[in-house]
Amino acid sequence: MHLVVGSGPIGSSVARLLAERGETVRIVTRGGGGPEHPLIERVAADASDAHRLTELAAGAAVVYNCANPKYTEWATKWFPLNNAMIAAAESAGAVYAITGNLYGYGPQPGGLMTESTPPAATGRKGRIRSRMWQDALASGVRAVEARGSDYLGAGAAGIFSAVLLPAMNAGRTAWAPADVDVPHTFTYTGDMARALVELAADERAWGKAWHVPSPAAITIRDLADRYAVMTGQSKIKIRRLPRFVMRTAGLAVPIARELAEMDYQFYAPFILDSSLTERTFGLTATPIEVALRETAADAEAIAARRM
Repeated sequence: MHLVVGSGPIGSSVARLLAERGETVRIVTRGGGGPEHPLIERVAADASDAHRLTELAAGAAVVYNCANPKYTEWATKWFPLNNAMIAAAESAGAVYAITGNLYGYGPQPGGLMTESTPPAATGRKGRIRSRMWQDALASGVRAVEARGSDYLGAGAAGIFSAVLLPAMNAGRTAWAPADVDVPHTFTYTGDMARALVELAADERAWGKAWHVPSPAAITIRDLADRYAVMTGQSKIKIRRLPRFVMRTAGLAVPIARELAEMDYQFYAPFILDSSLTERTFGLTATPIEVALRETAADAEAIAARRM
């Protein structure tokens, strides 16, 4: 049995991938949601309740951390969740597989990040993610973290879904809080799920953080143009939102403040090197066109449900 915490695009993909391989899965969310499948049991529970989560993890081979607290609640939500999952994995003798990101590295010269890049986060969220990983390592459980960049794919939340898609659908100019002409790595949600499952099952991966195989970095403008060509839409104009705008808004709007803290990722090159993972485990990145097609299909399905 595998225990998956969270039913967002990553958690749901992990659960489906495992079930398709004939593995039994228990997926835990507050509302008891998740994909429907004969081998997937959906449970409503508070994953930050260490006692309850430990009960649910009994007999689990892997505990997957695919939770996704609200951006404005990281400081209060992440450590109880992480600690509960560590306790559950320790009690079950399970591997603890963490859905990670690149926040812990902080701004890097040239924007390039490899697995040997030292943590240098200056922001609060980056320090939170670094401490979560260090707490997992210090616990003695067999921990592994898969680190990806901004997501593309069905259900993925990020600059593409929040800024570019609405502008495309409305046929208007997109104002992006980013330099849209510098290279930026995007990670397909399916590749993150596949990496988590493969790394958790391979003892060579334990005790380390690995980068999820991702397509070559691309500019936000080029990404939008490719999507437009694929879907038969007109290419939209994209303007760079001055950096001070979100920072000024953050004085009064909490989510703007949280986004502004991480804006270094979008106003300079932001490049994930996943070559070590690819060489070690034979994993490869899904072509970016596949992620864009999935994103388009998801957008169409959402629009159809609203009609």
